Amino acid sequence: MNKLLPDISKTLLSSKDIARRVGELAQQIDGDYRNVDQLLVLGILRGAFIFIADLTRQLQTTHVVDFMALTSYTKTKSMGEVRNLMDSRELIKDQHILIVEDIIDSGSTLDHLCRTLLEREPASLRTCVLVRKKRANIKLDLPIDYIGFEIPDVWVVGYGLDYDNYYRTLPYIAELATMDGDNM
Repeated sequence: MNKLLPDISKTLLSSKDIARRVGELAQQIDGDYRNVDQLLVLGILRGAFIFIADLTRQLQTTHVVDFMALTSYTKTKSMGEVRNLMDSRELIKDQHILIVEDIIDSGSTLDHLCRTLLEREPASLRTCVLVRKKRANIKLDLPIDYIGFEIPDVWVVGYGLDYDNYYRTLPYIAELATMDGDNM
């Protein structure tokens, strides 16, 4: 028995809801990239690993997958700055890039990544986010091209999202009872 489950307040997105929406996102992406020879799907570790696996298995567009790792948190507290932990091994210049991210909270991580990648001169750069929090203070200069779900400004876990590295493997997305959006 998982002793951590009492910390779950409520399920926000069921595994069926997520699977359905991931399929819809894949169809949308395929439509937008139908005239592209190859797409580089760039997953942001660690949170997006389940999302990118499910998404890329449904893509019909010819693609390769690579990863980057960035952080703006230590344990459960925001550091206020974004650090690159691991860079892509793929050439970015002249490639069509799709960034796959788990969550948009403040937007600072995705904004930092987009600015960094644009300096490398990709042919195109788009973003796909599983969940976006409803907040007034999101800082993004670029639009989010594909959004899976809009969720309340609460701490969420599951489907790759974690709290101090716990709960990532839950097949659904849930609100964590012991945290709220203001404590991140």
